[in-house]
Amino acid sequence: MGKKALITGITGQDGSYLTEFLLAKGYEVHGIVRRTAAPYRGHLPQTLATTSPGQFSLHHGDLADAGSLTRLLEKIRPDEVYNLGAQSDVRISFDIPGYTADVTATGVARMLEAIHQLGLPARFYQASSSEMFGQVRETPQTELTPFHPRSPYAVAKVYAYWIAVNYRESYGLHSSNGILFNHESPRRGENFVTRKITTAVARIQAGRQKKLYMGNIDAQRDWGYAKEYVEAMWLMLQQPHGDDYVIATGETHSVREFLEVAFKHAGLNWQDHVEIDPQFYRPAEVERLIGNAAKAQKQLHWSPKTKFADLVKLMVQADIEALAAAGK
Repeated sequence: MGKKALITGITGQDGSYLTEFLLAKGYEVHGIVRRTAAPYRGHLPQTLATTSPGQFSLHHGDLADAGSLTRLLEKIRPDEVYNLGAQSDVRISFDIPGYTADVTATGVARMLEAIHQLGLPARFYQASSSEMFGQVRETPQTELTPFHPRSPYAVAKVYAYWIAVNYRESYGLHSSNGILFNHESPRRGENFVTRKITTAVARIQAGRQKKLYMGNIDAQRDWGYAKEYVEAMWLMLQQPHGDDYVIATGETHSVREFLEVAFKHAGLNWQDHVEIDPQFYRPAEVERLIGNAAKAQKQLHWSPKTKFADLVKLMVQADIEALAAAGK
């Protein structure tokens, strides 16, 4: 019999790719979605409708509600739990810090405590973030680099990281933190800077938009392909013991470079269309992040394959094609 996996944040970019990855490996996949008037299915592919009966299920629940988490864990009794759910918009976290803390930080404690109280042998993956490094103390960043978070989102992620470590050390839970640096794809939400750029490029090329307004385009990030990063999540839970791993490409590129490659792919000059708007600056900026994934490469035998320029072109092309299809 195949393993059971429970995924929070299943309707997002990472959740959808992880779902496909696990289904291909024969898992029975369960996802938690918040109850809404019109249930949102995000990026879950249409092909899920053709999966074997019982191989894929969605359940109503919420990281803010301990009761729903306990009920679902007791009912499903998963072998693996992937916590990808969060209020993950860094900029918005400054506007709703309390909600961000309740879901992104305390929600992790609720899930871990439920696993512990039920005595489940489930292995737990926590989606940690490079934003935790914030005002970096060393470059590149490794698993031993001190955290200095620069947003309510990052602060919440630091709590989530340490509570996952605490349950591992206190109760022997197989709990792992994946410190993922920026990872993108055509499924990235349009509120994130990369998709904000690629959707704008598609619209500008099609004559549906004239300008793109940006904040700090000199910020530098380590960008990888999300579809490849979900394999690293799975590999962490196949290890004999829980641990913490940086997942990154080891390369850093500025938002300015992203703009250059994206617009060039569409035959455009980014400087003709981009304007800086101070409203898009963060109250506290993270200027440069770059990860060292040597530990993951050695212990998990994982390494990134898609290069920065190829990732940007892939995303732009997907948005161009999606816009064209929508116009038919």
